[in-house]
Amino acid sequence: MGLLLPSQAVLADPDEFYKTKNCFACHRVERNHLGPSFKSIAAKYTDDKGADQKLAKKVIEGGVGVWGNVPMPPQAQVNEEEALTLARWILEQK
Repeated sequence: MGLLLPSQAVLADPDEFYKTKNCFACHRVERNHLGPSFKSIAAKYTDDKGADQKLAKKVIEGGVGVWGNVPMPPQAQVNEEEALTLARWILEQK
């Protein structure tokens, strides 16, 4: 058995993938922690057709101001494909 590529790892267990990319340091699925819960993020972007792209960009570049004054640092360990996978998973957490 060879090494899993990131997309294969995501498909193997999408509900655990976010834990491998440091998201769990600040986020939880159902409750706010240092950052907003994934359910809150999904609810905020329910009607936004481009939300997956926006969130993927936010994962990679970081940001501040959407959820208050606590900054989200850029996640340099996450590539574009992984960021988009994470964003789409977050948006499913309604």
